[in-house]
Formats: sequence, structure tokens, C-alpha cells
Amino acid sequence: MIGPSPRLNHLDATLAAWMARHGIRLLRLSLGLVFLWFGALKFFPGLSPAQSLAGNTIGILSFGLLTPKAAVFMLAVWECAIGVGLLSGLYLRATLFLLWLQMLGTVTPLFLFPAECFTLVPFAPTLEGQYIIKNLVLITAGLVIGATVRGGRISARPVPEDPDGRATS
Repeated sequence: MIGPSPRLNHLDATLAAWMARHGIRLLRLSLGLVFLWFGALKFFPGLSPAQSLAGNTIGILSFGLLTPKAAVFMLAVWECAIGVGLLSGLYLRATLFLLWLQMLGTVTPLFLFPAECFTLVPFAPTLEGQYIIKNLVLITAGLVIGATVRGGRISARPVPEDPDGRATS
């Protein structure tokens, strides 16, 4: 079997090294932009597709202490704070704590309002349900960013494999 050409191998190694150097920062910035953007939309009634569901969910979770309008405003501030924290890179531990706490609240409509989140529970999500389920990616992105708050990094160096072809570390 013929392996990749030396040129292709060099290009692959160069691209992998670039992704390892910049991937976490780009992930943090893109996640920050998403939070800031989606949070800012909630300041303007009718612009956020999650506005009604978020307001009703927080209203229930606060035992009726917050009106849906106040809940959406609070969520807008919260999401913008997460966005600014991620974009600036400051107070990342606190920012990620806010992110994960917010994500816990975000998944609750799947249980509180299943009829609004699924056309066939739990297999066929509505657009609102898809909007919520995609947060699994945001949660995981937060985990990856969180792995770097103590100086962790991604390496493009190959990891040795065991005889079964699995990475050993």
C-alpha cells in the first residue's frame, strides 16, 4: 500500500498544527459571539425564536416570581454576560459556570413543555426542540474550553497506537 505523498503529509501536518494552535481560541470566540448575538436578540421583543418558551420556562422555574417579560430580560443579560466573558477571555471559570447553569435551564422545556418541543416525543423535535437539542454542542464546546482554564492545550503531535489501533493516551 502506498502512503500519502510527502507534500500531502506536510500539508496535513501544517494544517493540524494550525488548528491545534488556534482551535480553542476560535471556539471560544465563536461561542461567545453566539451567546452575545442570541442574548442581544432577547432585548428586542419578537426577534428571538426562543423568547416565548424561555419566558414560560423561567416563569415556572421561578415559581411564578418572574413574569415571562422579566425572565426574558434577565436571560438576555445573562447570555450577553456569557458572550462578553467568552469573547474577552476574562473570568473564564465564572463565565463557564454561568454557561453550564444556563444550559441546565435551557433543556428543561424538553420536560416541562414536551408538546411544544416534539411532534412525537422524544423522536421528532419541533423547531423549538431542535433549537434546544443543539445546545448539546454548546455544552460540549464549553467543556473543551473549560479544559484549558488551567493551561491545557491541544497538541497536533500524533499519539502512539496500541496493536488494536486505539490511541494509548
